[in-house]
Amino acid sequence: MSSTTTHEVGIIMNGVTGRMGTNQHLKRSILPIVEQGGIPLSDDEVIVPDPILVGRTASKLERLANETGVDKWTTDLDSALADDDNQIYFDAQITEVRPESIRAALDAGKHIYSEKPSALSTEEALELYEEAEAAGVKHGIVQDKLWLPGLQKIQKLIDTGFFGEILSVKGDFGYWVFEGDVSPPQRPSWNYRKEDGGGIILDMFCHWRYVLDNLFGEVESVSSVAKTHIDERWEEDGTPYEATADDAAYAIFELANGVVAQFNSSWCTRVRRDDLLTLQVDGTKGSAVAGLTDCWMQPYSATPRPVWNPDVKQTHDFHDDWIPVAEQEEYENAFRTQWTLFLRHVVADEPFPYDLLEGAKGVQLAEKGYEAAEKRTFVDLPSLT
Repeated sequence: MSSTTTHEVGIIMNGVTGRMGTNQHLKRSILPIVEQGGIPLSDDEVIVPDPILVGRTASKLERLANETGVDKWTTDLDSALADDDNQIYFDAQITEVRPESIRAALDAGKHIYSEKPSALSTEEALELYEEAEAAGVKHGIVQDKLWLPGLQKIQKLIDTGFFGEILSVKGDFGYWVFEGDVSPPQRPSWNYRKEDGGGIILDMFCHWRYVLDNLFGEVESVSSVAKTHIDERWEEDGTPYEATADDAAYAIFELANGVVAQFNSSWCTRVRRDDLLTLQVDGTKGSAVAGLTDCWMQPYSATPRPVWNPDVKQTHDFHDDWIPVAEQEEYENAFRTQWTLFLRHVVADEPFPYDLLEGAKGVQLAEKGYEAAEKRTFVDLPSLT
């Protein structure tokens, strides 16, 4: 009777008491992987994560540890890095402190997995990639939206040639983030201070870079308008502060293959669409619209012939012209899917293309987006390789 080989992988989860670290990475990714018995590599080989929670506030860490049943936590990052059982360093801190911690982890010989953006500048993000390569460790950046069910369905339509030649992509993302004076804010206040690494361009253009590069074509240039629509917000304790970061961005991306992508990103908009993020892809043979989970398609053969008459009330329901894309498989949490891929990469050396260079590309698009907004022109993106 053969025994099972268990690869127990210690993971330093730094900044995990934050919203994303707690919910997406710990509760919906690492803990479910542990609860299912790990990630099977074969019938007799499995990867089991062993997390240690790291942060600045002991009370928050202790509360989270008690809530989740994770028995290891510390406010001393150095001690966690010194433990040879901890093989992976994961960073979910605010961006401005991330590079220093990643460098400390590299010095300790740890594999690196990081939330985006990896740094506040392209130069530093690229340096982190080069330093990780020089250290000979495995490294990755979170690119979760690639595994959203809606985008996975778009990818399948692309793979089957449904669109014909893709002409354009239109993305609409956002919702109303309350200022904090009347209703509590849903996002932390640092998001709205440029000096603390806040801003919707830095936050979201990193996402749009990997979505566009992986699904539709490499981003070649960008034009954008950045706005701070709401210039005063309130801290979680009720203290007012000046909002200095952009809370909305309106951008056009030109791709190397000629596709044009338009993205509106806003924390100052009210949702009247299918989801918080919708993505419409138009092609010569058909179109599709995806939300976070659902997707609808309209082939050429079923495309209606609308009649423009502004003097007559429109009675045609255009939503009825779209066909739901079938649910052909079950989709797990997108963050968990990428964690699984990265752990297999670390233990079994399976391919993982979402490295810190891809992270640097995301930072580059954000940086060029700000430059384009300042210059009011298209700005090219030079190759980082």
